[in-house]
Amino acid sequence: MKITILGSGTSTGVPMVGCDCAVCRSGDPRDRRTRASLLIRHADRNILVDTCTDLRQQMLRERVEQIDAVLFTHAHADHVNGIDDLRGFYFRHRTVIPCYACPSAMERLVSGFRYVFAQDDGATHPPLLRAVSVDGPFELFGLPVVPVRLVHGPGTSCGYRIMSFAYLTDCNAIPPDSLAALQGLETLVIDGLRWSAHPFHFNIEAAIAVAQQLGVPRIILTHLTHEVAHAESLRLPAGVEFAYDGMTIELGDA
Repeated sequence: MKITILGSGTSTGVPMVGCDCAVCRSGDPRDRRTRASLLIRHADRNILVDTCTDLRQQMLRERVEQIDAVLFTHAHADHVNGIDDLRGFYFRHRTVIPCYACPSAMERLVSGFRYVFAQDDGATHPPLLRAVSVDGPFELFGLPVVPVRLVHGPGTSCGYRIMSFAYLTDCNAIPPDSLAALQGLETLVIDGLRWSAHPFHFNIEAAIAVAQQLGVPRIILTHLTHEVAHAESLRLPAGVEFAYDGMTIELGDA
């Protein structure tokens, strides 16, 4: 199983529009961050996590020729507003793509993007995506997928565990039952927004603390703002690193 970090940035992306800070002006390509998303490659299938605002750019950059399924973490704009860019895959392969999300997020997706999930009277194309609400573990192309409930400020988001790997973005707390579902991880990609505190996201210190509490050997911080330079990875403890766009992670197959 191969994991690709498609986007490692927060909702504004980095560089941020109108900003002239050192990170936004950085010449380090790892400081150029598109909005947070992930690609899982397994058994010749591509599973996308979130359709972020920069989806088209990411698909072209990584030369992705098909998407076989989508997992949504939540329905905030930076994680879903690239959904239209999935249309190209339908036009090429004529295959409806199944999309998975917790019931509340799926309700918002279907309401906000009805035209890709249903064919209204007079529409010229059939549904391009198939909505699947999930509230417990399921199997996808031979992989066991475990949705993990997360706290995201006053709301919630959904992380995903697949074997010894988990992706937990947009969260500032992990409920006890979810912590139990995350035992025995080998690799964790987790929201670590910035050095300073934030009410809706783990900051770097808090993300490291919860990952170390779980005993995860490899911790990768994502959803990074322009307050974090990749060069500052020297400040991180052993076993912790910053994500960057295009980063790949090779994991054992199921």
